[in-house]
Amino acid sequence: MISNHAVVIGGAGPTGLMLAGELALAGVDVAIVERRADQELVGLRAGGLHARAIEVLDQRGIADRFLSQGQRFQFVGFHMIRLDISDFPTRYNCVLGLRQNHAERILAGWVDELKVPIYRSREVAGFTQDDSRVTIELADGQRLKTDYLVGCDGGRSVIRKAAGIEFAGWDPTMSWMIAEVEMSEDPPLGFRNTDSGIHALGKIGEGGTVGVVLTEPRLKTGGEPTLRDLSEALVAIYGTDYGVHSPTWLSRFTDMSRQAATYRDRRVLLAGDAAHIHPPMGGQGLNIGVQDAVNLGWKLAQVVKRVSPENLLDTYQAERYPVAARVLQNTMAQVALRRMDDRGKAMGDIVAELLGMDEPRRRMAGEMSGLGVHYNFGEGHPLLGRRMPDLDLLTVNGPLRVFALLHHARPVLLNFGQPGGFDITPWADRVRQIDATYSGPWELPVLGPVAAPTAVLIRPDGYVAWVGDSTRLGLAEALTVWFGPPAVAPQPQ
Repeated sequence: MISNHAVVIGGAGPTGLMLAGELALAGVDVAIVERRADQELVGLRAGGLHARAIEVLDQRGIADRFLSQGQRFQFVGFHMIRLDISDFPTRYNCVLGLRQNHAERILAGWVDELKVPIYRSREVAGFTQDDSRVTIELADGQRLKTDYLVGCDGGRSVIRKAAGIEFAGWDPTMSWMIAEVEMSEDPPLGFRNTDSGIHALGKIGEGGTVGVVLTEPRLKTGGEPTLRDLSEALVAIYGTDYGVHSPTWLSRFTDMSRQAATYRDRRVLLAGDAAHIHPPMGGQGLNIGVQDAVNLGWKLAQVVKRVSPENLLDTYQAERYPVAARVLQNTMAQVALRRMDDRGKAMGDIVAELLGMDEPRRRMAGEMSGLGVHYNFGEGHPLLGRRMPDLDLLTVNGPLRVFALLHHARPVLLNFGQPGGFDITPWADRVRQIDATYSGPWELPVLGPVAAPTAVLIRPDGYVAWVGDSTRLGLAEALTVWFGPPAVAPQPQ
């Protein structure tokens, strides 16, 4: 039976599952509506987790569930260029090779532990909203009422379309055929370049399944390819189809790139692919969707619980829109580099030469791994608006990692100065205060070493909202902006 909930999420992909977990940790009544009957996912989809996404999972105490199931690689890719990240100051200077269907199952297990209901084999067909609620119409005719609806239902998002939100961007210019198949003959594994583009064959798992990605010589849109189409394309590129048979997945993707004009229409919000789509170069889509969820989750929870005013939700788009816009830009650049004429090859050679230099390598590797993401909180200490490093702290309760303080998705004020030097009593029910010492260097990926602060205010998503020196200047304002107005002390009778 379907019940009403404070927040309803459309879609149980990685973004929707992560958002559900974030809201559940904050004590919000949340549910997911998912059209699939189970969490199984056919096809290659996303193939890994980047460093920043692994950090996000570590903040919630669940990173080991993923790390134990995947393979680590200490590089990220831009175009066909490997960028070393082994020298980046993070516990997770790697990409974790883990297919999306496996990652989804792990996330779904976590969400199940948090008692979030998932209404399966159901789909949002439309909705109406007013100043106080959203009434959701499901495809089976049932209705569901909620305070907020979040569309995590992919690039063809029904929720985005029903909200009338423009999905502006660039039409496709190239297409690729993608498949999981069996082959009677052993194919040459790896990449092959031809005049039409770059192609790849690779083994999947322990069996004989082969993953195939072929650049099509001309743009094709609409309709899925057939096994005959795949066979003919293999013959054209490799001279044989290697006895291709028994496809478990055949599909096509393009370089279409689009971004929602707004991530919010009153009580309806968008996250993940519903808000932005781009070609899969660099494997960034799943990762930025998970980060969308973690940015939105605590903010939406505070608004639902009336801790913060509704305008806190405006910061979600202000912070996340530029991140996705940059991903659209770098994926379009990578598509341009895949044009295999003489000019495209010349450009590729120049880019490879530039990325062989240390500073460009660190900048682009920071972008592709997510470790360079930061938000504009104005002038101040370099930490402001950046990810708090996962320091090994010493506290009165013994050694403690910073990320361990964020497992319950609550903000933290870390004081490295005189113990008890800050009075945040009006926010004590919302913000945890920890006196700590740390004697090592402060260093951030891409940015490098930074001066040690006296105190930092860390948001639930791990970003630094305020940095203190010898004064408390601006602390009350930051607490109010991010975590609501101070509680009013009861007056004596």
